[in-house]
Amino acid sequence: MTKLQAVLFDLDGTLLDSARDFHRILSGMLDKTHPALPFELLRPHVSEGARAMVCRAFNASPDDPATLPLVERFLNAYQDNPTASGALFTGIPPLLDWLDLRNIPWGIVTNKSERFASLILAHLELDSRCKTLVCPEHVTHPKPNPEALLLGCRQLNSLPAQTLYIGDHQRDIEAGKNAGMPTIACGYGYIGTDEDPASWQATHLVTDTQELRALLESLL
Repeated sequence: MTKLQAVLFDLDGTLLDSARDFHRILSGMLDKTHPALPFELLRPHVSEGARAMVCRAFNASPDDPATLPLVERFLNAYQDNPTASGALFTGIPPLLDWLDLRNIPWGIVTNKSERFASLILAHLELDSRCKTLVCPEHVTHPKPNPEALLLGCRQLNSLPAQTLYIGDHQRDIEAGKNAGMPTIACGYGYIGTDEDPASWQATHLVTDTQELRALLESLL
């Protein structure tokens, strides 16, 4: 493999462990007419987005007109405090420190809206270190279309073939392959109970952040 020169990450489930914040907000929204939402039931659905999580919590249909106000309420509460419970996964802060010390540029390509992603990076004091943040507002087509990843590569001034993309969802790996990039699938992320990351055919598969760090050290 060509020596790699830059790294792009997905955000939720790859760098950021945001499931606790989502669970906190949804639990506060549920009233006595709805059963409690166990964290273990919500976690696998985090990568599916806000609407899917709200539907899971309220046992609602995505097409139900009553779902949209719940989604907006959820998103507004999340914007008010997106990192009250969530933080970078254990092992990610020293990994990012290592990339910075090696002068290896890194950035984030996410399907999360910029109004949340930029706020989270500021809260975590990563905004000045992250060399590019690509959100759905910056492109015409979100992942798994490669447009966002190719934009991230241009902003890092790196060739796709020399840029890793790391994510915890099949669409992340598909986007990376569509962009001609080597990929790493994160098995520690928000993986559905019926999903097998090994079947995504990523270039590499890791099960925890320590394994991710060791792999990056061998590739960069």
